[in-house]
Amino acid sequence: MNGAFRSIALIGKYRSPEIAESLLMLAGLLRSQGREVLLEEATAAAVGSNGYAVADYEAIGATAELAIVLGGDGTMLNAARQLACFDVPLVGINQGRLGFMTDIALDAMEDSIEALLAGKFVREQRFLLDAEVLRDGHCEFATLALNDVVVNKGETGRMIELDVKVDGELIHVLRADGLILSTPTGSTAYALSANGPILHPSVAGIAIVPLCPHALSNRPITVSDSSCIDISLLPPHDARLHFDGQGRFDARAGDILRVLRSRHSITLLHPPGYSYFAMLREKLHWSSTPRH
Repeated sequence: MNGAFRSIALIGKYRSPEIAESLLMLAGLLRSQGREVLLEEATAAAVGSNGYAVADYEAIGATAELAIVLGGDGTMLNAARQLACFDVPLVGINQGRLGFMTDIALDAMEDSIEALLAGKFVREQRFLLDAEVLRDGHCEFATLALNDVVVNKGETGRMIELDVKVDGELIHVLRADGLILSTPTGSTAYALSANGPILHPSVAGIAIVPLCPHALSNRPITVSDSSCIDISLLPPHDARLHFDGQGRFDARAGDILRVLRSRHSITLLHPPGYSYFAMLREKLHWSSTPRH
C-alpha cells in the first residue's frame, strides 16, 4: 500500500440523498486499501455512520491527511473555509451542476481516487480572503472567503453608495447595486456573471467588480493580492454583505468592510491530466459547436 494519505476524511452534501450511495461506496474502497476513514459529523448525520469513525472539522484538521468532498462547489467552499487553518489537502468529486473546484466526475471516481492514492495527482494552491467589518473603529464581524466577498443593496429597491479605497487611495465613489471582491477561484462564479475578468489561479490578484453601476464608465479592475481594500458604506445607505454566498452580515451606514489576502490557503489535488483551460472549455462550453 502507498504510505501517503493514511487517514482520509469524507465530506458530503448534507441534503442530497444521492450522495449517500457514492460516499459509502468510496468509504468501502478506502477501507479495503487499509486507509482510516473519518466521516464529517454533519455528513454522518445525513447518511449514517455505518461503522465509520465520525469527526468534526477540528478533529479532521488535527488527524486527517486528506479530505475528499462529494457534492458541488458550495460543499467544497464550506469545507475549504473550515479546514483552511489546518492545511489539509482537498479533493472534489462533482455531484453538483458546474463543479469548477469539484472536478472529478462521479463516473470516474474510483479510477481517479486510486490514482491519487498511488501518488498521481496535480497539486494547486488557492488563497483566501480575510474580511472584517469595522464599526466606529471596532471589529463587529470577521470571516474567511475563498470565492468572493459581496456588498449588495439587500432589500433596498435603490442603489447604494460606496467609497472604495485600495491601500488608502480612493479608486472611486461608486453608485451601484453593489460590489464583488473576487479571488481567482471566485472569478468563475458570481463575478463572471457581472462581467468580471477570469483570473487564472496563478494570478496573484483580487478583482473588484461593480454590480450594475450607475456610471457605465465604472469597470472591473484587478489589484495586487497584497492590497488592503476598504469599502465604506456612505450614509444613509445600509447594505448586506455575503461571504462565498454562505455567510451573511447586515452592515449599517458608516461601516467599513476591510478585505485582505489571508495568511491561510488551501491545497487542491487534481487528477492526472488536469488542465485549468480544459476545465474552462468544458464548463463554459467554449468549444461547443454553434447551433444554426
